[in-house]
Amino acid sequence: MSDSAVNLVLVRALAVSNELFTAAEKGNLESVALLDAERLQLLKSFRQRVAQVAAGDRAMLRQIAQLNDRTIGLLEHRKRSKGREMDMAAVGRRAVAAYANNRAQR
Repeated sequence: MSDSAVNLVLVRALAVSNELFTAAEKGNLESVALLDAERLQLLKSFRQRVAQVAAGDRAMLRQIAQLNDRTIGLLEHRKRSKGREMDMAAVGRRAVAAYANNRAQR
């Protein structure tokens, strides 16, 4: 594979990383999974074809890693938020159940 083709693989991987972050912002987990799989294949393809990484390619890989870190952070935040919402819903259900039991005894 020529240097320009390898570079295009990284350019596409960076674009997919941006799409992945946008999908995570929107909470579209199905797209996140598909885009992550696509990006993984692109990066594997890059790794298989390159013996030594050029400075420009290293910069793109750094950008991909930074976007990946931001995406993971965003998804972790959403996960914790959903967990808190589920905890609050459980507290509410228990309160309603306790109230219903007390009301029936009167």
